[in-house]
Amino acid sequence: MTEHVHDLDALREATARLLSATEKLDDSELARPSRLPGWSRGHVVAHLSRNADALVNVLQGRPMYADSETRDRDIERDAPRPQAEQLADLAESAAGFVAAAATPADWSRTVTMRNGVTDSASRIPFRRRGEVELHHVDLGVGYELEDLPDDFTAREIDFLAERFAGHPDVVSTAVADDTGRIWTTGGGKEGGPVAVRGTAPELLGWLSGRRDGSALTVEGGHSLPALPPL
Repeated sequence: MTEHVHDLDALREATARLLSATEKLDDSELARPSRLPGWSRGHVVAHLSRNADALVNVLQGRPMYADSETRDRDIERDAPRPQAEQLADLAESAAGFVAAAATPADWSRTVTMRNGVTDSASRIPFRRRGEVELHHVDLGVGYELEDLPDDFTAREIDFLAERFAGHPDVVSTAVADDTGRIWTTGGGKEGGPVAVRGTAPELLGWLSGRRDGSALTVEGGHSLPALPPL
């Protein structure tokens, strides 16, 4: 089984969990604040729907979004919709992405995402899974970082460590979880090396900007490195 096929199967499972959680929210609950500053739960769900459409664009060689203003405007437009409309859109757009990603293609090709970021087409299903899993947590409905599948957590830490590697604002940092897995990141800023330890969910929370890192241990008298926003 190729990686992207495995990721599609895992994405289907993650999407089913997300849809089930969204189905349980009524209109008033959907309008309440999410864990993301300035966004309601409706904003989170609307973003996930539009992200699925945008990733179909990526796979089919079109710009991910027409521009950042269009992306933001579409989310604001869709956020206040009734729960039934939100749920139907979320399910339809998610199915559209899976259909596009299941179409035979050259998965080794390079695709272009937002802000000119490029990646292998084979990694797009995992990127979508990251959106689904982490934004499910952002809804604040009882699904926590500790509930994420272990394989996802480890790979998302891989992804974020890679994203910050060599970043000019991050010192050289070794990140280790309580099972002995080690990742390295940063290195573009003078200072370090810094060793950060903790559970995988806490490390993911810090790297993704969802937790402040207060539950982590920083060795050698260093302070926890500041990470730029994603």
